[in-house]
Amino acid sequence: MRYLLSAILCCAAPVAWACTPELPASKTPGQKPQIVEAKQYALAFRTQPERIVIGQHFAVELALCTKEGAAAPDSVRVDAHMPEHRHGMNYKTTVTRSGVGQYRAEGLMFHMPGRWEYIFEVRASGNSGATERITTSVVLQ
Repeated sequence: MRYLLSAILCCAAPVAWACTPELPASKTPGQKPQIVEAKQYALAFRTQPERIVIGQHFAVELALCTKEGAAAPDSVRVDAHMPEHRHGMNYKTTVTRSGVGQYRAEGLMFHMPGRWEYIFEVRASGNSGATERITTSVVLQ
C-alpha cells in the first residue's frame, strides 16, 4: 500500500521541465551570466565588455533553451528602453546565431544613466510563430 501511495503521489505531482541555457566560457574571468526564466524559454546573457559605459557600444551574448512543450526558437531580437523616460536606444541591434541556441547581439548603446530594460523577443518556429517577450532591468549610474 505504501508503494502504491508513493507511485500515485509521484505521478500526480506537476512536472516542471527545467532547462539550463549554457554560454561558452567568458573572456572575462569570473563574469557570470544573468539567468532569466520565462514561460517558454530560459535565457542566459552577459555583456561584452562586462562593465557597460554610458555612450559606448557593447554587445550581448545570450543562450536560450526551450522548455517542455515550447517550439524551438526561429529568431531572436534584442532591444532596450528606459520605461520611466518612455524611449529606447538610438541604435538598432543586429543579432547573429553563434552556435546551437546561442546568439550575439551587437550595436547596443545606453546613452544616459538610469534604469534600462533589456527586451529579448524570441519568435517560435513552426506554424504558430508566437513571440515570447523576456525582459530584465539594469540601472546605470
